Amino acid sequence: MENITLTKWFLVIGKIEGYSYLILLFIAMPLKYFYNTPEYVRPVGSIHGALFVTFMILLALMFFKVKLSFKKSVLAFLLSLVPFGTFFLNRVV
Repeated sequence: MENITLTKWFLVIGKIEGYSYLILLFIAMPLKYFYNTPEYVRPVGSIHGALFVTFMILLALMFFKVKLSFKKSVLAFLLSLVPFGTFFLNRVV
């Protein structure tokens, strides 16, 4: 896979993963705890989990194939744990 294409996919999946995290935190979880409707957490959480795993695989590929530095790789990982963090990946890559 070409480095530019891999970087593009990394940023796109990072952004989608970030949106899924926000939907999980600010829509599905409040619905569960405030409105007693837990049925939204499982599908949203599953989608977010799959996107997170995909993001981690792409991060590993960025580290090994694109030669993203260790420091930037750790920063990208930490941004994936913080709400709104993945929206700043383009500043890291």
